[in-house]
Amino acid sequence: MKTSELVVELLEEAGVEYLFGVPGGAIEELNIALYKRGKIRPIVAKHEGGAAFMADGYARVANRLGVCCATAGPGATNLVTGLACAYADSIPVCALTGQVATSLFGKGAIQESGAEGVNLVSIFRHFTKYSGMLLNSGRTQYMVEKAIRVAVSGRMGTVHLSLPVDVMKKETERIDSVATILSSRTFDRQGVREAAQLLLSARRPAIIAGWGTVLSRGAEALMVLAKFLGIPVATSPKGKGVFPESEPLSLGCLGFAGSPVAKEYLVEEDVDVLLAVGTSFNEWLTSGWDNRLWPTSHLIQVDIDDEEIGKNHPASLALVGDAETIVEEIVYALLRELGSTATVWREVADAVLGGRKAEGGLDCLGQLCQKVRGRGERQLAEIIALKEKHREPPVPQGELYHPRQLAMDIQAACPAGTVYFADMGATMAWAIRYMTIDEPYSFHVPLGFSSMGHAMAAAVGAKLAVPDRPVVAMVGDGCFLMHGMEVATAVEYDIPVVWVVFNNGQLGMVHHGRRLFNPPVPEGLSSDFRERYDFVSIAQGLGARALKLDRPGQLTRELMAELLAAGRPTVLDVWIDETAVPPIHSRIEAVANQYR
Repeated sequence: MKTSELVVELLEEAGVEYLFGVPGGAIEELNIALYKRGKIRPIVAKHEGGAAFMADGYARVANRLGVCCATAGPGATNLVTGLACAYADSIPVCALTGQVATSLFGKGAIQESGAEGVNLVSIFRHFTKYSGMLLNSGRTQYMVEKAIRVAVSGRMGTVHLSLPVDVMKKETERIDSVATILSSRTFDRQGVREAAQLLLSARRPAIIAGWGTVLSRGAEALMVLAKFLGIPVATSPKGKGVFPESEPLSLGCLGFAGSPVAKEYLVEEDVDVLLAVGTSFNEWLTSGWDNRLWPTSHLIQVDIDDEEIGKNHPASLALVGDAETIVEEIVYALLRELGSTATVWREVADAVLGGRKAEGGLDCLGQLCQKVRGRGERQLAEIIALKEKHREPPVPQGELYHPRQLAMDIQAACPAGTVYFADMGATMAWAIRYMTIDEPYSFHVPLGFSSMGHAMAAAVGAKLAVPDRPVVAMVGDGCFLMHGMEVATAVEYDIPVVWVVFNNGQLGMVHHGRRLFNPPVPEGLSSDFRERYDFVSIAQGLGARALKLDRPGQLTRELMAELLAAGRPTVLDVWIDETAVPPIHSRIEAVANQYR
């Protein structure tokens, strides 16, 4: 077969369903192979950056490899922001870029991007786990399988292959495949035992669950451990929902736009043992590395990447490995601590999550609950009191939608199982603070690289990953202006995403952030638009359904049900109160402190 055909065949065998990209001359051999085989469905984006975001959104929600492609030169460089976003959030995305024939290297061929020009392989190495150029057709299988293996193994991430035209046309043969996925579910048994002992003996323990808990699909294990020991749980903004926020033990999000309950419990009080699962304690979580966050006795840090251990605070106990596996093993260690060897994970999980009384082989569960009951009851009472103390006042009423009310109305209108994307900026802040997410893996914000416009395109890929679930993207008007043309992609392929535009005629986070500084930051590069844009007309011009909402209460369950039943890409242009200040005060305070 041709080299290009082998590339496509290997992607098919890796379970790839969609390829997001923009065609061009240097990647036509890949196009021909896709057409001949007909198994992978190509989705042509309106911009290569949108294609990368779509592959990212698909991979985030499907928890499997996403693939994007672009032609040589500017097509490839347009992928950079999307790939950097996926890389920063550990999303497995493979980028395939075209390349002129090797015989033309150094001659100034159109869009040449080899070693003697704009060296794309070298550029991509800065935000991928692996970037290489296929120069020998005999190495095709090895390089493609290596790229797939690197993307989905260990701490997942992005990979890149540059595909010269002449190499893609050459004949090649298949050889026996090597393993494409390596297990990362190893753990330090002694370390796990120590962690269990520290949590069991702690006076005032707490858990922070970050994005790594989401990536490992560790929500159930986290819930079992928390309820097992009665330990309160906060999440990072990116990990929002991995522990149900309606649970009594939930503190909500810590950090940017986070819950004041989480801040008071974790930052302003004395936690003695803190279990950090899948978080590096970055700026978003710690509000600029607030030193009051650190526990008085022990920080137990769990991360699949040993480079994250102790990066921002020394860990007294480091557990390197997959979050779900290690949290499960801590529960096993607790059972062994109480003399049980026969209890299996499923029995424990069913008993804890189902609230059943421990019987027979689960006697140890009753013993353990008795041992920690007093501590757990005290902590639960404290959380209840904090939630009452920080109860929000009523939403201010005005002629236009208050963004806080809009965020709450979106959630009230959407059915269970909805997957939410929140784009960067003030929109994200309103969603993090005022939405209550109870279903794990259903809330997504691109905080690793903080790329505006991500939700406009990523939601399209996400909907393809979960065709039976609603996908709703909350975006600011600034984010729509960056990647709003991908609405046309959804229209072209009948992908029924719903976008809700928080339209206030400004870059809201910049606009309000400048005014929160003391003294205020002047408007040199303006954060305001001349007028509010008409996104209804724009969306209708792209073929989507569009509605304008300009009064509070117009976004109802009945309206959303009708929109979802229609099954069309839809844009809701919601005019919000431009004077409403988003909950970004901790961010402003952190920035101000950094530059003092």
